[in-house]
Amino acid sequence: MRKVEVVSHKKEWSILFQGECKELQDIFGDELIGLYHIGSTAIPAIHAKPVIDILAVVRSIERVVGFNQKMEQIGYEARGENGIAGRRFFSKGGNERTHHIHMFQKGHEEIARHLAFRDYMLAHSYEAQRYSQLKQRLAAQFPNDINGYVNGKNDFIKEMDERAKHWLKSMNKQGDHDADKVDMMPSECGNPKF
Repeated sequence: MRKVEVVSHKKEWSILFQGECKELQDIFGDELIGLYHIGSTAIPAIHAKPVIDILAVVRSIERVVGFNQKMEQIGYEARGENGIAGRRFFSKGGNERTHHIHMFQKGHEEIARHLAFRDYMLAHSYEAQRYSQLKQRLAAQFPNDINGYVNGKNDFIKEMDERAKHWLKSMNKQGDHDADKVDMMPSECGNPKF
């Protein structure tokens, strides 16, 4: 059973992301277009489950299965789509998870959504704090129920996704988060944001 725990932000999360980037680049090589730190561990000053979420953009999602054995050798479990069509999901650490890899083929709409959510939270500290408080309440309410915790965040995340979409349009930044143009965005590996 996975225990639900949220902790205050740790500076080493950025370092852990950078370390994992190198291993992923070594495994996937030219198949990999970009790696991005997403999820709550990418947002300073908010509480998060201590799990590094990494968005990986690849050229062909069908070729990812050919890398499963190498991913297993560095501790990942291949979990298929895991609820999102077109994604390949990998987790590391079993019930004491340390990393999640959300892998999508260039052009998938989830790429833009993940990056927009993260960037909206970074630019709107009030909303980020609301999210942090929600996560703390849910972790206390569902300490042994990861599904209850995740389901409790759904409405807030959907609301923030919509706000992020409108924010990007108002900032005229949609091109920065266009899933078809993500290969033009610099990978965050070797270039920590924080």
